[in-house]
Formats: sequence, C-alpha cells, structure tokens
Amino acid sequence: MKIGLCQINPIIGDFAGNAAKILAGYRQCVEEGADLVITPELATCGYPPRDLIYRSRFVPRTHEILAELAAEVGSVPLLVGHVDLSDAETGPRHINAASLIRDHRIEHRFQKCLLPTYDVFDEARYFQPSDGVGLFEIGGHLIGVTICEDIWTEAYLPAKLYVKNPPSALAAAGAEIIVNLSASPFHAGKPAERLTMLADVARRTRCPVVYCNAVGGNDQLVFDGHSVVVDAHGEPLAKMAGFREETRVVNMDAPANGEDAWEACEEEEIFEALSLGVRDYLGKCGFKTAVIGLSGGIDSALTAAVAAHALGPENVTGITMPTEFSSEGSVADSLALAKHLGITCHQVPIQNIFESVKTELRPIFDGRPEDVTEENMQARIRGLLLMSTSNKMGNLLLTTGNKSELAVGYCTIYGDMCGGLAVISDLPKIRVYEVSRWVNREREIIPWNTIDKPPSAELRPDQKDQDSLPPYEILDAILERYVERHWSTNEIIADGYEEDIVRWVARAVDINEWKRQQAAPGIRVTTKAFGMGRRFPIAQRYQER
Repeated sequence: MKIGLCQINPIIGDFAGNAAKILAGYRQCVEEGADLVITPELATCGYPPRDLIYRSRFVPRTHEILAELAAEVGSVPLLVGHVDLSDAETGPRHINAASLIRDHRIEHRFQKCLLPTYDVFDEARYFQPSDGVGLFEIGGHLIGVTICEDIWTEAYLPAKLYVKNPPSALAAAGAEIIVNLSASPFHAGKPAERLTMLADVARRTRCPVVYCNAVGGNDQLVFDGHSVVVDAHGEPLAKMAGFREETRVVNMDAPANGEDAWEACEEEEIFEALSLGVRDYLGKCGFKTAVIGLSGGIDSALTAAVAAHALGPENVTGITMPTEFSSEGSVADSLALAKHLGITCHQVPIQNIFESVKTELRPIFDGRPEDVTEENMQARIRGLLLMSTSNKMGNLLLTTGNKSELAVGYCTIYGDMCGGLAVISDLPKIRVYEVSRWVNREREIIPWNTIDKPPSAELRPDQKDQDSLPPYEILDAILERYVERHWSTNEIIADGYEEDIVRWVARAVDINEWKRQQAAPGIRVTTKAFGMGRRFPIAQRYQER
C-alpha cells in the first residue's frame, strides 16, 4: 500500500488558495501511484483559525470547498482536514474534522477526540470532542484516523490531561495503519521529540504511523513540517523536509531505510524557524520588504541576518542612528554587517534631534538631572524615524529585542519596541549568541567584533548591559526556570541561585507585563513564549515565593 502526504503551507482563511495546494498535491500523489492521500489538520482553512470560525460564511465556505474537492477526487481517496459543525445539542458549535473523499463524494467524516487547551492551544473554546474513534477501509486494510493531539501520549504532554488514548483504541478496534493529520507548532528540539513519540506509539500499538504535519508561519506560530512515516517497530520509512512544503508517496510495505535527513543542530532549526516565520508573516500580511534599526549590537545583527535569509537581501533596509554615545565600532560593525549581508544601510545621526527635544522639554524638566528619561528619549527618536521610514516606503519594521530583555523590561516602550514583528523576542540572549555563531560557521557574516564585545544599549557614556542586569548566563537560567518551567522563587534559590538576584528577576518579570502586552507579536521558538500561550493579568498583587 502507498500513502501520499501533502505537507502544505496553508494561509488562514484562504480557502481557494489552500484548496489549490491540496489538489496539486493530491494529483501529484495519484500520478506517483498513491492508494490514499492525506493532508495536515484543518488544511482547507489553515491552523489556527481562532475566532474566524464564528464568521457566518466560514463553515458554508468550507462546505463549498469540500464539494469542489469532491468533484476532482476519483477512486484514490483524499483524507482532508477542515472545520465543520457539531451535531451535539450542547457545547461548542464546531468540530475539528477530517473527511474522506472518494469517487466524487464525501464518504466519511471523522472528528478530533483530544482537544488541547494549554499554552498556545485553545481548542476547547471552539470545538466539540469526539466520543469515539474512526476507521475506514481501503484495499482490504483498516485505517485508523487521528488528528494532531489524538496521537500525543501522556509521557510527552505537560500533564496527565486525558482519559482517552485514541491510538490504543484504534489498535484494539483492528486498525492496521494509523494516520495523523497534524498542525504541530515548532519549538527548539520538537522534531526529534515528535519522532520519538511517534515511534513509541507505533511500537505500543504495533501499527505503522503516517504523520502529515503542516508547514509555515501563522502569526506567532511556526509549523515546521518534518512529516514522518514509521513502521510498526518505530523505524522510519520516510522523513520529510523541515520548514518547506513537500509532497511524497511512501510505500508502506518497504523496509525501513534509516533516513537521517534531520541531523540539523538546534541553532540551525531555530534560524530556519525564524526565517520561515518572518517570510510568511510578511508574505501573508501583504508586505514584501522590511526595515531594521542597526545598532552594531548582536540582536539587530541576528535579526538582519534572519530577514536577509528570509526575504532576500534586496528586500531588507538597515538604518543606523548614532548619537554621541555610539562608539565608532558600533557604526562600523553596522556597515560591515550590511556589506556582508548585501542589504542597504543608511546612516541617520540623531544627535541634533536629541538635543532639540531636550531643549524643548527644558522648561518642563527644569532642575531635574538627566536620567533614564533621556536614555529612553533616544530610543523613541529612533522608533519615530524607523516607523516613518516604514510608513513612507511601505516596508515592515522588525523589532530586535531578545527574550531576556523583554522578560525584565530592559527595553523602551514606543522606542526600540516599535514595529510589526518581534523576530527574536522568544530567543534568550545566550541563544542569540549561539545562533549568531552558527550563522558565522563558514564565514564572517555577523562581524566577530559584534559577537565578542560586551553588549550595550549605548544610551549613556560607557554603558554596559551588566550595569543594570545580572550576567546573561545567570539571568537566562533564572528566566528559564521562572517563565518556562513555572518554578517558584524559593525553588530557584534552592537550586543554587543568589536570593537577591532571583527575587529581582521575578519582580522585574511580573511588573513588566504591561510592556509585553503592547509589544509586537513575536515568533515562538521555545516551550513558553511571551504571547498567545502566556496569559497573566497586568493589575495584580500576587507575589511569587
């Protein structure tokens, strides 16, 4: 038996465009001899559609698209993911569904059993869960159908969340092959973790598993593809590409071939995920070009490298905006970076603007010494110039702040936080250095001076980040425990970290929630990003102990 996988990149709400991708993949698989073709989860509308499903024409448009697909699908069946209406009298009105189309008609409709409602997932808000499991027959074989979360077993979930175990139930019902339609978002290490999980499911159920994942960036989420087919022993029969579309037909009767195409390091995976997130965010929102403020620092350098890779260097513009506090090396590093990347770079000194603003505010500020206000003033002047360039030229401003800074509020609201997409806002500072060194693995792209020099905002004389922050090795370790693992401050202190530093970091994270909720959306690459998967109140008095 041969099964075709259409690892496509849907655009949310683009029913016609998504259907065209599905049909193109289906036809290619049929030409290559497939006996069954499958798509990712919610392939007709894209994942996650969120509140779009409440629009009055959303489900009717889905039915129209399913009818158009049925008109093109002959004897080789297509299993396609979509939203549909629930038959239940109570609860959410919709279901996360998959329909089997064969001989120009919809033959079966299957329903997702397990609805994730944690981190970035909110499916219980929208969907009604299935009461049972679904199978269909093809060529004398029973195929069991699962949708994304249905196949994730307890050991790989954040907690014991479900009573049902759809793969085991399908195996008990006689399934010979389990297929999974998925839209599984990326975080560092996820492809390898997912493969281990699927191999465990195959060995436990003694069924081959065919896993078809979506690919593409949708707002804060990146779907990495990496679709895979494993035999009943958990050995890979096929491993598909990461971070790009691919269509492949897999012979289920072939021996495992030990494919090792996924030997990428995490730094490469992160860089590719960020690039795909940038490319799709701009492309799906109608932008073609980007502008970035280049400071000569590591964060703006990595952001520019990602943007140039994602969009092409001809579509990226950098602007360096020095003041009296900017070192000659920072300006030189910005120009060298631009040259290495092949992007345009403009120099726009802001010292005169800075002095003019201070002069105009002098009557109000009379008698008060200069402080962080003047530091933020420089960042906001830069934000003004960058946003003005964005407006005039029609390009999207990419912000350059990292996760460590965003966590503790070491960033200026309406200044360096200005922009339409926060590219590395889920990348801790130490990871920024690691990925930057990977970028330079073959030749200097990010100037080595940028990587080697102590980080500085350069908003006052001889300023260094470590004047205000703990060393990043310590800060990032504490943030990982506090933000991603949800440890208490006492637990972090007991793990060997200095009490004063831990309590300062925890308070800084808590009191800067108001800033983060006004930040541009960021691309998720860790298990817990600041964004749709982390929801904390701003006005609150809870203090962690």
